[in-house]
Amino acid sequence: MILRIDRLATELPRPKAPNANAAAAVQELLGGKFGEMSTLMNYTYQSFNFRGKSKLRPFYDLIANIAAEEYSHIELVAATINLLCSGTTKRSDRRKASGAKEHDAPLENATDFRNTYHFIASGQSALPVDSMGNFWTGANVFSSGNLKLDLLHNFFLECGARANKMRVYEMTTDPTARAMVGFLLVRGGVHIVAYARALEKLTGADVGKLLPIPDVSNKKFPEARKHEEKGLHRILYRFSPEDYTRVGEVWNGPHPEDGQELIVEDKIPEGAPWPELEEEPQLSSPGVDPEMIQYFSKKLGGVSYEEEFESGARSKRRFQGVTKTSRR
Repeated sequence: MILRIDRLATELPRPKAPNANAAAAVQELLGGKFGEMSTLMNYTYQSFNFRGKSKLRPFYDLIANIAAEEYSHIELVAATINLLCSGTTKRSDRRKASGAKEHDAPLENATDFRNTYHFIASGQSALPVDSMGNFWTGANVFSSGNLKLDLLHNFFLECGARANKMRVYEMTTDPTARAMVGFLLVRGGVHIVAYARALEKLTGADVGKLLPIPDVSNKKFPEARKHEEKGLHRILYRFSPEDYTRVGEVWNGPHPEDGQELIVEDKIPEGAPWPELEEEPQLSSPGVDPEMIQYFSKKLGGVSYEEEFESGARSKRRFQGVTKTSRR
């Protein structure tokens, strides 16, 4: 089971303005081939399918524990997308600005954005898709049954995810997106080093010499540097109250980039509160819109809203009467 805590992995600043196109780019970090859904499901299935636990327990503990952290990364990317999409199409604001009526197209400007799924298939919020709107697929899961091969794949997967994060960072100056990317560069970097160290322990190969991949230090990014200055790049959190206690047999020694000691932290990170998302009027309306119904009723030559309501009430009373009679 996963112990879920109602907090985000790190604090996200509010966007300066809605930015649906930035949200479309960020979607790659959620539902892309190298996105957080892929890291979560790869490590989850590898932990499900792990054989020889008694002999290889430290490696199992490592994969299972990282899988648990990946769940929090999905939450963080989804929250970023939701913040970037919030306020993109406010019906009330558009009416005031243009004098449009209720029946005009309140989502018309959504056709200008790259990912219209955010406006058609969801409530202007995150979806399990990549930056082009392709839905995430289980074909992205690799669980070979061979520990060396799985660890090598995981190292490659995390390096690919790191490259994509850097590119998304360069695609937008939005502070929300960059804060999320900066944090995940650091935490993803922990996972890269963890799998490199696991391969070294298992095979004797000096995988650490390959790092960093890409050959750009996290310290180049202000949003990542502040977390590294707190030592977050050296800490492997144990996301369990009692289990996965042998991760320290893999996660130890000097960090391959700065030589500082790697440490296992048993305390789950405090995190930050979820941002409050405002309702979208065209999606979260508490009831029907009488003016809109009246408009379409007249347009279609039907009865008025009041007549329709009364007709519905009479039908309900007749139905209740029939039900009572049948019960007798």
